[in-house]
Amino acid sequence: MISTTVNRTTLPIILAAIVCIDVTALASAPNVLRDVGIDQRLDTQLPLDLSFRDENGATVRLRDYFGSRPVILVLAYYRCPMLCTQVLNGLVKSMREMDLDLGKQYRVLAVSFDPREGPDLAARKKAIYSESYARAVAADGWHFLTGDQDAIEGLTNAVGFHYVFDSTTDQYAHGSAIMVLTPQGRISHYFMGIDFPSRDIRLALVEASQGRIGTPVDRLLLLCYHFDPATGRYSASAIAFVRVVSAAMLLLVGVPIGRLWYREWRRGKAIASAL
Repeated sequence: MISTTVNRTTLPIILAAIVCIDVTALASAPNVLRDVGIDQRLDTQLPLDLSFRDENGATVRLRDYFGSRPVILVLAYYRCPMLCTQVLNGLVKSMREMDLDLGKQYRVLAVSFDPREGPDLAARKKAIYSESYARAVAADGWHFLTGDQDAIEGLTNAVGFHYVFDSTTDQYAHGSAIMVLTPQGRISHYFMGIDFPSRDIRLALVEASQGRIGTPVDRLLLLCYHFDPATGRYSASAIAFVRVVSAAMLLLVGVPIGRLWYREWRRGKAIASAL
């Protein structure tokens, strides 16, 4: 059961849901919002055998996009007048700021939760965001999927994404988030809202890949930062930072002392041999 307590995490989701409801539906808003939210189901395995249609109209399974690299999952219906567009805009902005290569080091999977939408609309969305990304997008880099109600529910239930259709406005009330998944399809991170700092997304991708992408500096940063699911941000870990600094100081101080000791030992040995 979704908690109705408003805190720093749930408030943005509630406000985001309100944005997606027409003013004429405000009288029923309390009932609508009660069923809208996002449960963080970290380490949950996605049902990879679910079938969808890609932007070309081909039948695909979720597992077709997993296996070798982490995946960013976006749940957004393509006719959404405001919030879903803001989520996609925030994501593509973050992607442009990263030097990780879409299609080579990670994938993005956008899935519509409106069963009335089809491949034509998905193809138009892909064209818009491929142009916005402003880089050569690999063929398997970013896909926009549509599907039937059963497949949609299977996916949204697995990731804890709760939404409600408002028939009076022909729109959906929903929260806003993206999810980073491991190459095996397990949920690694949730990022709530519409603004996704590129450093946090990059570190989440490196972490989800178990260090198979990124640089040694990224892996060092993961020792100094920890991810807080409540805030959806990486923050400095004092204990890890102290450990890293201590190790660095040990190397900086210990190596010269070791060399000095070795030289004195060699000198002493040479004097003893000469006597």
